[in-house]
Amino acid sequence: MEGEFGVPTAPIVTARFAEYVLRDGRSHGMNLRWTFPPYPVAWVPRETLREYIHGDDPVTGRRLMEEVVDALTRPLTGAEKNPEVPVRPRRARLLEPGTEAGLRRRFLENGWTDGLPIVLPTEERVAEMLTGTDHDPGEVVGRMSITTHEELNDYTVEKVAVCAVMAGARPEHLPVILAIASTQHPAMPSSTGSYGSMVVVNGPVAGTIGMNSGVGALGPFNYANSVIGRAWTLMSINFGDARAGDTFMATIGNGLSFTNQCCAENEEKSPWKPFHVRQGFKESESTVSIFRGWNVTTLGLGTAGGLLSSARAMNAMGSLTFVMDPLAAKTLEGEGFEDPDRLGRWLADQTGSPFLKPEGIHFLVVGGETNPIFHTTDYVHYATASVDRWVPAGGIRLDEKPLRMPAVKLCEDGLCNYGRK
Repeated sequence: MEGEFGVPTAPIVTARFAEYVLRDGRSHGMNLRWTFPPYPVAWVPRETLREYIHGDDPVTGRRLMEEVVDALTRPLTGAEKNPEVPVRPRRARLLEPGTEAGLRRRFLENGWTDGLPIVLPTEERVAEMLTGTDHDPGEVVGRMSITTHEELNDYTVEKVAVCAVMAGARPEHLPVILAIASTQHPAMPSSTGSYGSMVVVNGPVAGTIGMNSGVGALGPFNYANSVIGRAWTLMSINFGDARAGDTFMATIGNGLSFTNQCCAENEEKSPWKPFHVRQGFKESESTVSIFRGWNVTTLGLGTAGGLLSSARAMNAMGSLTFVMDPLAAKTLEGEGFEDPDRLGRWLADQTGSPFLKPEGIHFLVVGGETNPIFHTTDYVHYATASVDRWVPAGGIRLDEKPLRMPAVKLCEDGLCNYGRK
């Protein structure tokens, strides 16, 4: 306002965020005159808010309104007119050698992990990971920050490979992880609300690397799903500069952030075109799609009426993403919704919400046909990116004996071999 329109401003934020905004201002060379009222300010009586206004700033001890007037009227100091912008020090490419236990401790204590054990990214392991793509290790993949106002940090193919190693991934997973990185979206954006994220893989690559789209696809039963989703979190921490209480301010946090609901879409069992095809890609192409939001509800029956009831109850702010078992999708197809876009238009019309548009309603088919149910989320679809651009010329680089968890098997005789030898 001051720089563009010449209008004096007096920024105000609750005292809970004093350290956050002061540090942020210093990092941007902006010595703003902040005023800090008490907190909370949401859902408190008007009388309480009035007391805040006529009371003291709990950070400075000065009268709050006097502080606002002073910020608007007192001439700027020399330091305020010509602030110094600190230069962020660049980290060395390699750490000093140490014991495995010592290096694990260093990674943990520096906040470079998600708190779980990691695979140490030695030069040899990172070099092996880089065989999963033909791209130059120094190529910049993107820029990321978990906030909308912090400096964006560049990251290269090699840095993505480092996070992939830490997550426990193999070279076969690297093209998918690079595709996620190319969207430049963090899995954990900074907000007092606690976002959840989801990444869905479409196309031939899902089968090649053994991803799960069936029974338990969003659970801890598949190696590729788990390490790919975890790599996104580690990239968000290290490239997005996520530090709890400093840059990351989610008041509760979200357990989904560990692996970010990573799975493949069950294209084989779906009655509809795959999600990436509806986004303009060819069925033969491989992609990742990124989603993010606040809410996930757990159970609904796969009928149009069930979806409508859930959509109305969700009270979404402009977007809905339904994750449904193939049986639910087939039920909806049988009700006349051969095209999910038509279903989206019907839902937008029936909810009566002025904020919900058909283009903001999405359908993903995931699950093992054990029950025609769906999950409702308020997730926004942020991006769909190509995996193929990161695949080596010789194809996905599989290990001689690819690492796989036990395959998901459903009993087909109704007895599951119970009592048999």
